[in-house]
Amino acid sequence: MPPSLHLREITPDNFENAVALRVRPDQEHLVAPVVKSLAEAYVHPGTAWPRLICDGDEAVGFLMAFFDIDRTGGGTDFRSGLWRLNIADGQQGRGLGRFAVRSVADEIRRRGGTRLTTTWHPGPDGPAGFYRALGFRPTGETSGDQTVGVLELS
Repeated sequence: MPPSLHLREITPDNFENAVALRVRPDQEHLVAPVVKSLAEAYVHPGTAWPRLICDGDEAVGFLMAFFDIDRTGGGTDFRSGLWRLNIADGQQGRGLGRFAVRSVADEIRRRGGTRLTTTWHPGPDGPAGFYRALGFRPTGETSGDQTVGVLELS
């Protein structure tokens, strides 16, 4: 993992770089484009946490986390986790996804959380192997057509 990796807030100065990020063409059906994520962040300002993944000054990915969503609306099942992860075409295999998950886990811990939740598309072309290798386990739930997974944070 490159030592120059860091997260950067989305600002007017880097907005164009953010929305220009594209995953590999064969992965486009697995994750929403960054522009959709930023629109969702705009309508969920207290929940969404969008960030560019940068290697030095270069934007190489995008993540969006969420914090303390009341899943059932009853005030008893609050979740935090990774909402979106887009690694730019040509940038995979460099540890950027692991860096992104670790960064979200660190932020959840900083906020007092102990679990990181995410979803992924099932199937042979989906990222299940990536998430399982990081320690996520399926919860048995689905969100739409996606598998819900959880990583216990220690």
